[in-house]
Amino acid sequence: MLRYVQLVVACTLLGIGVAFLLEAALGSDGYSSLVSGLTEATGGPFWVLNIVVGAAFIGMAWARGTRPGPGTVVQWFLVGIVISGVLTLVPPVDSWPGRIGSLALAFVLIAVGVAGYLASNTGAGPAEAAAIAWDPPVPFRWSYSIVQGGGALVGWLLGADIGPGTILIILLLGPVVDLLRRTLPVLERAR
Repeated sequence: MLRYVQLVVACTLLGIGVAFLLEAALGSDGYSSLVSGLTEATGGPFWVLNIVVGAAFIGMAWARGTRPGPGTVVQWFLVGIVISGVLTLVPPVDSWPGRIGSLALAFVLIAVGVAGYLASNTGAGPAEAAAIAWDPPVPFRWSYSIVQGGGALVGWLLGADIGPGTILIILLLGPVVDLLRRTLPVLERAR
């Protein structure tokens, strides 16, 4: 039961973090950039393309042996609901110091959220499952950077905006999530 509570709390933190990342308007994560780029290129609704991309990532991960679980579904849907809710509550950030502060807070919340929900061992969401599927041979801290970087590049080529926040996520999120999971064993829940 505790691992499912951890899953929901961590996914909520992740969603709040992504909302603050979007409010900072300094670039989003690579996965969201990919979905945004596809939205720009096809004219399809973001939420539909998010489901399609998520299903493709989960399918690829499953083909490589990373099975989905209840956490896969919870992460996939709860994070989007939380993002939408927080974006309606948080006023826009206009000043540079406010945007930089929002980006810093976003990074911390996203890192703790991803580390916490993965440590619940209930199943990984789309981007994380795609990264886990390649560990080994590529350790998660780097495979996650590759997934985020590839998503950002394809999204940008299709018309999505990227920025310093995107670069921060690509370069540091995987290593920080890996570090949190290794240094905070209290997060880890048995399968």
